[in-house]
Amino acid sequence: MQISRLFQTIYIVLEKGTVTAPELAKRFEVSVRTIYRDIEVLSQAGIPIYTSQGKGGGISLTEKFILNKSLLSEKEQDEILIALQSLAAVRYPELDDVLSKLSSLFLKSKVNWIEVEFSPWGSDQKQKEVFSLLKNAILEQKVLVFSYFNVAGEKSNRHVEPVKLLFKDKSWYLKGYCLQRMACRTFKITRMTDVLIAETPCSHLTSQEQYSAAIEMTAAPAAISLKLKISAKGAYRVYDDFSKEDIIKNEDGSYTVNTSMPGGEWIYNYLFSFGPLLEVIEPPGIRLEMKNRIKVMADKYLEITETPPVDSMPS
Repeated sequence: MQISRLFQTIYIVLEKGTVTAPELAKRFEVSVRTIYRDIEVLSQAGIPIYTSQGKGGGISLTEKFILNKSLLSEKEQDEILIALQSLAAVRYPELDDVLSKLSSLFLKSKVNWIEVEFSPWGSDQKQKEVFSLLKNAILEQKVLVFSYFNVAGEKSNRHVEPVKLLFKDKSWYLKGYCLQRMACRTFKITRMTDVLIAETPCSHLTSQEQYSAAIEMTAAPAAISLKLKISAKGAYRVYDDFSKEDIIKNEDGSYTVNTSMPGGEWIYNYLFSFGPLLEVIEPPGIRLEMKNRIKVMADKYLEITETPPVDSMPS
């Protein structure tokens, strides 16, 4: 990330007085030529940075240069810190260190306005480590290798060229090009295990534009029109999950929702997540399938004798 490297370069030069291009190249794991290009960018931006030859030479800033007064307004300083805090929230490499250094240079307390948690409440560090692996694979353009469980619980081994991470409907997903299926696929992160970054570089999708074009060529599941009735107690889900234009509030406080969703096994899991709050009115096929599945579930409890509800039993 060039902007991060540029600001760290300024900080290092301010701290050391003079630093050589090979030192910076080793520090940032880039070529010396890249360092000199960075110096040129900083110079064109108005930073009084220069190089000197000979013994004791290197990259320096003019004496008494102060970043917070010479380059950026108060508002611009705040905007930079807020933008970096946004990246730090998604665990971008080394951003905490950059934030601390820039906050010190700007003579401001460290910004802390956003926090992102990538795993469910109560889960361990493992989920965050997986997220970090996915992020690094995307940035480094490397193939990901992992085991995946589909909605039917079937396990398969996948090699995927990762494109982006997606947060949708309370869950994180990975979008990428599956080398087994030779097509674009979306994977739910909680169903991924044994995640590793291979040394193989991505070759099929080298840009977001290529991924978007491939998605357009992939046949999407046919949409199903649904008419749902949701009780008044489900109001929180109604407004969380559906567009305002699709919602009709009934006189008894319940809601009628007319919406469409892509077909697939997932749709039943989603509808059942409402529990007794939801009734499928249309289409008849979905309504009948819901009825049959409810019967299968109920049959499993036929032999259970009546006992008080769990929340009413004495502790």
